Amino acid sequence: MDYVYGPGRNHLFVPGPVNIPEPVIRAMNRNNEDYRSPAIPALTKTLLEDVKKIFKTTSGTPFLIPTTGTGAWESALTNTLSPGDRIVSFLIGQFSLLWIDQQQRLKFDVDVIESGEWGQGANLDILATKLAADRAYTIKAICIVHNETATGVTNNLAAVRNLLDEYRHPALLLVDGVSSICALDFRMDEWGVDVALTGSQKALSLPTGMGIVCASPKALEASKMAKSLRVFFDWNDYLKFYKLGTYWPYTPSIQLLYGLRAALDLIFEEGLDNVIARHSRLGKATRLAVEAWGLKNCTQKDEWFSDTVTAVVVPPYIDSADVVRRGWKRYNLSLGLGLNKVAGKVFRIGHLGNVNELQLLGCLSGVEMILKDVGYPVKLGSGVAAAAAYLQNTTPMIPSRI
Repeated sequence: MDYVYGPGRNHLFVPGPVNIPEPVIRAMNRNNEDYRSPAIPALTKTLLEDVKKIFKTTSGTPFLIPTTGTGAWESALTNTLSPGDRIVSFLIGQFSLLWIDQQQRLKFDVDVIESGEWGQGANLDILATKLAADRAYTIKAICIVHNETATGVTNNLAAVRNLLDEYRHPALLLVDGVSSICALDFRMDEWGVDVALTGSQKALSLPTGMGIVCASPKALEASKMAKSLRVFFDWNDYLKFYKLGTYWPYTPSIQLLYGLRAALDLIFEEGLDNVIARHSRLGKATRLAVEAWGLKNCTQKDEWFSDTVTAVVVPPYIDSADVVRRGWKRYNLSLGLGLNKVAGKVFRIGHLGNVNELQLLGCLSGVEMILKDVGYPVKLGSGVAAAAAYLQNTTPMIPSRI
């Protein structure tokens, strides 16, 4: 029973947590098991091999940690760095801000590159200047959020790697891929990412509770010298149990492990490249709807557009929180609030995870009714028509049904 009942299904279009597919729900609907029995290590071994595929790495070492993305952040930092180490971190929105706050509280020397208005991507010109000047290699790591969920901005990781290579700089590249991995193009090996991380509740379409971290050989070497205090997140504890073949230094969530198995199977059945292409279609369709409504995207350049979340700017006479509130109260539609600097100014449409074209059109129809309710003169059907016309021309046949 829902805590606050509404008829029909809740239309969940926040940018995480996302809809959970029925096969994943069924896979998790099971009793507890002894994680020291032969079954769970055998399951874990296959999961560790298969999660490498979503990072597009053959050389990385993954860790499945019972935590959220925030814990995965801490794992990435404390296993590779020492207190006082200089790191460069980009401030472009609420979640990059929170990661910077964590970095500072962990006593790193954080060199913040702020991009001005929220809605802009990482300022790589400033990064280039800092790398060029750092001939003593005092910068130990570059920390960047691949996809800033608060503003719908996607950063160019390949360009960051190119700058590091251009200046022959040995700094580690640590990437928050919480709302990008399994939805946007992500190439850990090709882009020389040293630590990448994601959360189960985003594009993997699982419940919250598993942080997935993947470390390059270079990051594992760095962990041998890192002096940051770590206990729960210590990779060395995991690696010890990997060698023993039992895999777990503490009790995992059995249900989440079976859910992850089912989620990966669905992704691989669709094909990871097809999953990424589907997110690209949904992102483009949403932006076309926003344009048809006569509203603006918070993201200020096309090159930064996100295919997992769109932050929609409302006119000054509308409080975007009213849009979100109205959607939940009247239409059983959940949209994302504007956060921090963009609170009251934007609402967010999440289009990531196990979601298809018709689901998105239902969401866009609901948004139009909400906009009408709060006093915005939208023409009903305008955004839906723009999105539908695009999707009708670009949506392929479902491969398994051809």
